[in-house]
Amino acid sequence: MTGPLPGLSVDPASGVPPFEQVREGIRSQVGSGTLEPGFRLPPVRSLADTLGLAANTVARAYKELEALGVVETRGRAGTFVAGTGVSSAVRAAASAYVSTTRTLGLSDDEAVAAVRRALGL
Repeated sequence: MTGPLPGLSVDPASGVPPFEQVREGIRSQVGSGTLEPGFRLPPVRSLADTLGLAANTVARAYKELEALGVVETRGRAGTFVAGTGVSSAVRAAASAYVSTTRTLGLSDDEAVAAVRRALGL
């Protein structure tokens, strides 16, 4: 079954418990950068309905992801991908840089050239 997160699915015939499949699917997407820091995950009940799982199954996956520091729960605002680690900080900085250069009207080539100059390349 495919969920509202790109590539997230649960195989009911698998020997791996569904909560582990959800947990590892999300953790893999965060690790690869598919889900970036600040991305809001679907509400537990919504994701559970989409995947055909019990809400407690998805809640357990989210709770374990939070314990691992992969996501953070912000009360009623929801569950978000945490912005931890150097690679997350670099992705955030790169995104901010791209946004700024586009606002300034620079082409992608001009933005990359500016980075090369800053690095002394």
